Amino acid sequence: MSIEVIKPGLATSVQDAGRAGHYHLGIPPSGAMDQFAMRSANLLLDNAEDAAVLECALMGPELRFTQACRIATGGAEMVPKIDGQPHPNFEVLEVPAGSVLSFDFVRAGARLYLAVEGGIDVPERLGSRSTYALGALGGYEGRPLKAGDVLPLGQSNAASRAAVGRRLPEAFVPRFAKHYELRVVPGLYDHLLEEEARERFYQEDWSVASEADRIGYRFKGGTPLRFIEREPPFGAGDDPSNIVDACYPIGSIQVPAGSEPIILHRDAVSGGGYAMVGTVISADMDLVGQIQPHQKVRFVQVSLEQALEARRAYAGRLEALRQALGDARDQALGQALD
Repeated sequence: MSIEVIKPGLATSVQDAGRAGHYHLGIPPSGAMDQFAMRSANLLLDNAEDAAVLECALMGPELRFTQACRIATGGAEMVPKIDGQPHPNFEVLEVPAGSVLSFDFVRAGARLYLAVEGGIDVPERLGSRSTYALGALGGYEGRPLKAGDVLPLGQSNAASRAAVGRRLPEAFVPRFAKHYELRVVPGLYDHLLEEEARERFYQEDWSVASEADRIGYRFKGGTPLRFIEREPPFGAGDDPSNIVDACYPIGSIQVPAGSEPIILHRDAVSGGGYAMVGTVISADMDLVGQIQPHQKVRFVQVSLEQALEARRAYAGRLEALRQALGDARDQALGQALD
């Protein structure tokens, strides 16, 4: 079974939960930018929750299915259409053999996740099927999709297929806005900022720039940050934000020349010579990937203890989703056996 790509969309790629354990070698985790959305689509479809899906940014693809296949979506609101007929998001749908799946314009959020039963069966590379385009690694030939690509699908379990019409519980349907708050733990180098600049960073709204992708999200519109005057350390450059090279965690915020903050995301480099003024907490990184260009963000300073509590709450919400969909599946199986 396979899917033919008629139109690839704006930036559609194969992603899963990502490849862990190689960042120290300069290979980032990649994987879905919105992990909860990716997992929710897979769980809704009764796939393994880390099965490979298509991540579709701002504009969805047009795909032809060679055989009948069930699908589910997560993340952004981009209405799926089967042979031109609209269908609900966040619901198990059946695409008949030979039919074309396409998507309406994005109504909210930025990235939709398309799960297909059995998952996208591209080869694993370093333990993951995720696409890392900068390194031409993983996914479909190490790149975003192009017209004419043919995606192989994995084997599904026909005995336990998710029922058509099964919906994501309302409590887990994503809600999007036009103004967001991102929680930030101060970075190792925020002491290099002038005190007034550090305070203002958390007081002003910043707009997402058009340079917002899997490598990083750039922000503009706030007051440029001033760094304290100092003699550049040996090995650093002359930019006031330069440091001797250091490791970059995913979510770290650097501000080259103090002008435009950049949040590094799942395809970011693992280190470099810009000071990290803070790090967006892991529980808010899914949200970063769903913010559209020109939308507003306010950074909110939190403690490490608050960040860990948010991470526990995130894990708890994911476990609640697993239980809710597992209970629904067991109930459906029980009714089928009666």
